[in-house]
Amino acid sequence: MKSFVYGLSLALAANLFAFSTSHAGECPACPACPASAKDIVDTAVSAESFKTLAAAVTAAGLVDTLKSKGPFTVFAPTDEAFAKLPKGTVEELVKPENKDKLVAILTYHVVPGSVMAADVVKLSSAKTVQGSSVSIQVVDGKVQVDGATVTKADIKTSNGVIHVIDSVILPK
Repeated sequence: MKSFVYGLSLALAANLFAFSTSHAGECPACPACPASAKDIVDTAVSAESFKTLAAAVTAAGLVDTLKSKGPFTVFAPTDEAFAKLPKGTVEELVKPENKDKLVAILTYHVVPGSVMAADVVKLSSAKTVQGSSVSIQVVDGKVQVDGATVTKADIKTSNGVIHVIDSVILPK
């Protein structure tokens, strides 16, 4: 799986580099435009702990969506979170014939709007871009989204916010 994820990560990085350098100075949300913050995709890629998520977003065809204006709130599983899935799950999901299922899983991690941690803790659920709702609760002072614990909150981007979670959450 590591070589597969590494290969997709390299492809994503090459695509993002080509995108960002092809319009340097033309947009408010890319690394080539120095006065701006990075968008959700660029922020995740530069963090180095979301290689599997970046590969999955690429396979699902969601890069342009997550680079768009938004705003979005993304509950982003780390590489370690993806590693908790049964062996072969990621490889199976990124196959073209499973694209719809992958899109459903990934969009289940996205909530419309920019919802900061101070607001998340006041919610008991939130409707996702996928259409279903995730449950939200505070357990022992830690926010949980469908049982996944938020390990880092409020990573601001130019088109929303990222909250890092320790597990992949699945639509019901």
